[in-house]
Amino acid sequence: MTTEKRNPRSRAIDRQSTAGIVRIINAEDQRVAPAVRREEPRIAAAVDMIVERLRRGGRLIYIGAGTSGRLGTLDAAECPPTYGTDPRLVQAIIAGGRRALVRSVEGAEDRAADGAAAMDGKRLKPRDVVVGIAACGLTPLVRGALRRARQSGAATIFVTCAPEVKKQLKADVIINPVVGPEVVTGSTRMKAGTATKLVLNALTTATMIKLGKVYGNLMVDLRATNAKLRDRAERIVMAATGVNRAAARALLRRADGWAKLAILMQLADVSRQQGRTLLKRSAGSLRQTIAEARPAGARRR
Repeated sequence: MTTEKRNPRSRAIDRQSTAGIVRIINAEDQRVAPAVRREEPRIAAAVDMIVERLRRGGRLIYIGAGTSGRLGTLDAAECPPTYGTDPRLVQAIIAGGRRALVRSVEGAEDRAADGAAAMDGKRLKPRDVVVGIAACGLTPLVRGALRRARQSGAATIFVTCAPEVKKQLKADVIINPVVGPEVVTGSTRMKAGTATKLVLNALTTATMIKLGKVYGNLMVDLRATNAKLRDRAERIVMAATGVNRAAARALLRRADGWAKLAILMQLADVSRQQGRTLLKRSAGSLRQTIAEARPAGARRR
């Protein structure tokens, strides 16, 4: 297995100076982004599949063990504050449960039946998408989960860094960034983990953009739940509309803190209620709503 092979470039790493160790690690990390780039067509296909199902009311569900499970959990956890999503929209399952997020739970990944049971617990529908994450591609829990997901009619995606297992896997889309052997043999939290993080970032970020939760490159659906995010929301409104900070703050107050609505109210000259109605009509697409609402606003003015 590629993920378990010894790396010839790091065989003598224990005899290196500190600077030499860091240099070898960094040189190996340079191999990650090109490996992910080669998977862009598969990542794009996966995004289109996710978007289509989420638009039908489906969910995106990650499942993995160890580092893979933690990365899926991290990606899912960051969607609500960043994009204002319902926590149920993007979910994650990690072998061993919540305690495995901070402490290794050995053996939790070894039963395919546990993966199937986890899917049964989610009561999958055909409009759901399940993403199995396993650097080696062999994790029984993950493979059992995807097998049950297929039986349920859900869409399936497998993310693995092991090219040897690709032909064995059964999923609608297989994303396989091949980063080569790790600096420390078998330590897949390193390059494989970095590649996985990049893939998951791309999956959810591109999905949220396609769902209209980004305007330009501004996260207009963020939840301003702390001082930093309130400041960010004000800066987003300022950047999108050209108003000063005081005006942005006032718009956000009128829009109940929702940056997307505040921007629409300013650019299309509509009321809060009108804005909510228009956004609902366009499935939350701010760009589409502005294009449709501006003539009405101009007539009203």
